[in-house]
Amino acid sequence: MAQRKSRSDRRIDLIDAARRAIIRHGIDGVQLSHVAEEAGLTSGAVLYHYPDLSELLVEAQHAGMERFYEQRVRQLATLTDPVEKLVLTIKSGLPTGPLDPDVRLLNELGGAAGRNRVYGVLLTSLYDRQVSMYQAVLDTGAALGVFRLSADSLTIARNLVALEDAYGYRITARHPVIGPAEAAELILSYARAATGNDLAR
Repeated sequence: MAQRKSRSDRRIDLIDAARRAIIRHGIDGVQLSHVAEEAGLTSGAVLYHYPDLSELLVEAQHAGMERFYEQRVRQLATLTDPVEKLVLTIKSGLPTGPLDPDVRLLNELGGAAGRNRVYGVLLTSLYDRQVSMYQAVLDTGAALGVFRLSADSLTIARNLVALEDAYGYRITARHPVIGPAEAAELILSYARAATGNDLAR
């Protein structure tokens, strides 16, 4: 006999279903019925757990962002070498390919941010946290004498996040000569100049 899912497990399933629905129908086009279809439930069952669809969509967007900050911070905590940390941070911030669902979700969010204040706040918060993550790595490397920064760490960190975003978009837009490996190398070329380190590990 199948075990009945807990309320928290069901909400996690609905968040995943909402993410798939957003990618399929667009953030402005997704409807309650789309989420229900992705979840294999009735619209009423979705509303039982999330009476407000917009709340579910926001939670879906937030869940998609976890990979680009929380997971990276956890990975960085396992390393001590600033060079390894910087290389890992750069590589882990890019899409795995054109169909990467987390990045496609962020692209949808970015397109709607100008029309929806909540989405704008979510994206701004993610950007600021990513900048602080890079800045901590750069400051540590500079303090240890591993990096010779060409500008203040905030400026370099902001540029690194902007490059992540720009090349991430190119990858999901299926640029013919920019894939994950090429994008990582392009960002690393800037990071080498900005840190005075060849970032070879």
